Amino acid sequence: VFIARTLTCYCDGSCPNNVINGTCETRPGGYCFSAVEEVFDEFTQTYEEERTFGCMPPEENGGFLMCKVAAVPNLHGKNIDCCNSGDLCNRHLHPAFTPKLTTPAPELPVSSQSVHYLAMIASMIICLSAFVVIIVIVCMTYKRREKLRKQPRLIGSMCNSQLSPLSQMVGQSSGSGSGLPLLVQRTIAKEIQMVRLIGKGRYSEVWLAQWRDEKVAVKTFKYTQETSWFRETEIYQTVLMRHENILGFIAADIKCNGSWAQMILITDYHENGSLYDYLSSSVINPQKLHLLAYSLASGLAHLHEEIFGSPGKPAIAHRDIKSKNILVKRNGQCAIADFGLAVKYISELDEIHIAQNTRVGTRRYMAPEVLNQTMNPQQIDEFKRADMYSVGLVLWEMARRCYTPIPGSKATTCEDYAPPYHDVVPSEPTFEDMHVVVCVKGFRPPIPSRWQEDDVLATIAKIMQECWHPNPSVRLTALRVKKTLARFDADYMDCPVKIV
Repeated sequence: VFIARTLTCYCDGSCPNNVINGTCETRPGGYCFSAVEEVFDEFTQTYEEERTFGCMPPEENGGFLMCKVAAVPNLHGKNIDCCNSGDLCNRHLHPAFTPKLTTPAPELPVSSQSVHYLAMIASMIICLSAFVVIIVIVCMTYKRREKLRKQPRLIGSMCNSQLSPLSQMVGQSSGSGSGLPLLVQRTIAKEIQMVRLIGKGRYSEVWLAQWRDEKVAVKTFKYTQETSWFRETEIYQTVLMRHENILGFIAADIKCNGSWAQMILITDYHENGSLYDYLSSSVINPQKLHLLAYSLASGLAHLHEEIFGSPGKPAIAHRDIKSKNILVKRNGQCAIADFGLAVKYISELDEIHIAQNTRVGTRRYMAPEVLNQTMNPQQIDEFKRADMYSVGLVLWEMARRCYTPIPGSKATTCEDYAPPYHDVVPSEPTFEDMHVVVCVKGFRPPIPSRWQEDDVLATIAKIMQECWHPNPSVRLTALRVKKTLARFDADYMDCPVKIV
């Protein structure tokens, strides 16, 4: 009997959970892979060769099929090699790099002798097309049967006292990352026990709660914020939305209590609280600053990215990035939360889906084009650039709490926590307050000179200034910030390999 075993693979640029130690482990039956891809560099405006290494999940032989399909020569600037012969077997795999074709192939004269060859090729194409159609139909039928087979078993397990943890339930419920079935969500919501209030905002409250033996966070919405609850639930359940740097969604429900309804959202619980709480009570070293900034950029890059295919994921802009809407996980990474104002771009219809919402964003973090109302709401890139302005302010909040040595002393120093523009606007600024400071006077948060004495702080200071540039079109994208931080010197970060 063959027993699948786990492999230790060399990972570079595709490490799970943003680990940076250079290795990863597959699940039983998984493969190690080495991939090469043609990537467009926004700075040089050219296509570059980029190689990654990592672990390929088994996914019921899906990973193996991907390796086999990728082995066929293609014209799309991407290739992949896989192996399972032993630990680190992919370290020396170097698949051939085939750039995209930029010019059409020269036309060849058609001779009478080539007619037979053309007929044979046409026949082969027709047969191959029919074969592909049959394979697609078989795969769709199999997936539909698997979904019907697994769903009752998952729902039935709700009554089992030996129920698996929530993380496993969410993981096994849907490979698309769109969350648990609706019936399971409602069942969980009925069994939630509220413990204590841990946060309160203008539009909602957040409670620490318990489901069976697990801690969860429950967000309750005010009765006037039905649109925010609906939008946030819709965004969380978007296909392929799940990511380690986006708050994990568990369930949503509406509970009727007599004459009024309570709308709730159940998510993962992170004991460190929001980034605002974390920075207010803690100081961080440059390594922790790098991890916080890199994970924030990773989560936002996934949110902004449009994934093509079936299933695919639309491009999503957050519209309310701030330190209170970012949670700090136990491993020191960020998790982006609160999608009540998020917008989706539906590329098939070439339209932006904006919910009709009475709620507005946080004035302190609003981009100049939002404050002076010059932003084009018909362009998803405009919303993404406004997000990046807010990211620059959040990075500034992080950097203030990063300590550095005092020259000629063993002591360290850092600034007290303060929100952006704390020295030029009141604690509850109006639109007019922010417009005058940001747009008319062109103020930006100050950059202390001590930040230039540390490589991490100096790099992040440069990034934040490019993120809050008054011209939206020249701001860095989330993917560019992620890549810049990933290329940081690994020796400085006490890592054995470089992250690329």
